[in-house]
Amino acid sequence: MKTTARMFKALSDETRLRILCLLLEGELCVCDLMEVLQLPQSTVSRHLAYLKNSGWVDDRRCGVWMYYAIPVSVSEFQKDLIGTLRNVLPSLEAAASDRLRLNELSRNNICA
Repeated sequence: MKTTARMFKALSDETRLRILCLLLEGELCVCDLMEVLQLPQSTVSRHLAYLKNSGWVDDRRCGVWMYYAIPVSVSEFQKDLIGTLRNVLPSLEAAASDRLRLNELSRNNICA
């Protein structure tokens, strides 16, 4: 029960929902998330740590960059929640705005 409560608690923050929505598109580095969300590194990293500790994201290091993604292997319960997030989050105004910034960022390739 504690794990389930921690997973739901992680979804109770707008910034974390915005991060998850972006990660539903694929793996991103912290610098990408900072640029898209227009938040400082410390804030983004704190939210990513919370998401990682609650099982919502995995990370990997590549040189100096930290990359985050939705885990490939998750419980059936979490798969259902991810499906719901995929259906609901993209229709929210903040998510649409974030996606536009992410597309612009991808064109300019800031982190490469």
